[in-house]
Amino acid sequence: MSLASHLQELQRKHGDIERRIDEVMMHPSADPLEIASLKRRKLALKDEMEKLRSQPTRH
Repeated sequence: MSLASHLQELQRKHGDIERRIDEVMMHPSADPLEIASLKRRKLALKDEMEKLRSQPTRH
């Protein structure tokens, strides 16, 4: 898998989690533990994307 396609996949997953967080938070009975877990997963994806972007390209 190329770096660009890997980043695209991570961005897609990040967006999916963001939408899921929004959905969960709209319900009055939202589970704070589920929200926290989703936010941690979202942050981990963001960190991974930043790490990949900061790596020097190899030729």
